[in-house]
Amino acid sequence: MPSYHYHELQVLFAQEFECEFNTILVAGTDEPYYQPARGDDPAEIVFAHGFYASALHEIAHWCIAGAQRRQMFDYGYWYHPDGRDADQQRAFEQVEIKPQALEWLFSLAAGVRFQVSVDNLSGVEVDRQGFQARVWQQVEGYLEHGMPARAERFCKALAKFYQRPWPPQREPAMPVSVEYS
Repeated sequence: MPSYHYHELQVLFAQEFECEFNTILVAGTDEPYYQPARGDDPAEIVFAHGFYASALHEIAHWCIAGAQRRQMFDYGYWYHPDGRDADQQRAFEQVEIKPQALEWLFSLAAGVRFQVSVDNLSGVEVDRQGFQARVWQQVEGYLEHGMPARAERFCKALAKFYQRPWPPQREPAMPVSVEYS
C-alpha cells in the first residue's frame, strides 16, 4: 500500500520538471503560493502545511500557468480569502474549475481520494454539488480532448509510481462518492 507522503510528490516533480523548468515543490507552513525564479534561485511551488492534496492542487495551478504567468508571483492571480460574497465566490469557482479538474485527475492517477474545495467556510453558502459537477465536466473534457502537456506528463508519472492504470477507467457519469482506492 503506498504511503502517500508529500515527499513522494517532491521527488516525482523534481524528476519530471526541476531541471527543465527550474522549479521545485516546497512544503510550506501556511498559505500556498508560487514564487517565480529569482537570480540563481529556482521558482518555488509552495503548498500548505505539508498536505499531499495541497501539493497536488498547487502543481495543477503550475501545469495550467503559461510561461508569462510563471514569471509573476502567484501567477498574477487575485485571491479573496475565506468570507467571500456571492460574486467573489462565483469568480473563485470559475477560475478553480480547471486546476481542480487537474487535481482530480492527479488524484485518480495516484489512487487517492479527491474532494472539491470551495474554500469559503465563513462566507456565503455555496453549492458544493454544483461546483463538483462543473469540475467533473472539465475532467471529462480533459480525458476526451486532452489536458495541458505538463499535467499529462505528471499524471503518467504518478500512475507509474503508484502502479495505477493511465488513462483511468472512464466512468459514465460523475461519481456520487469520490473515493478511490
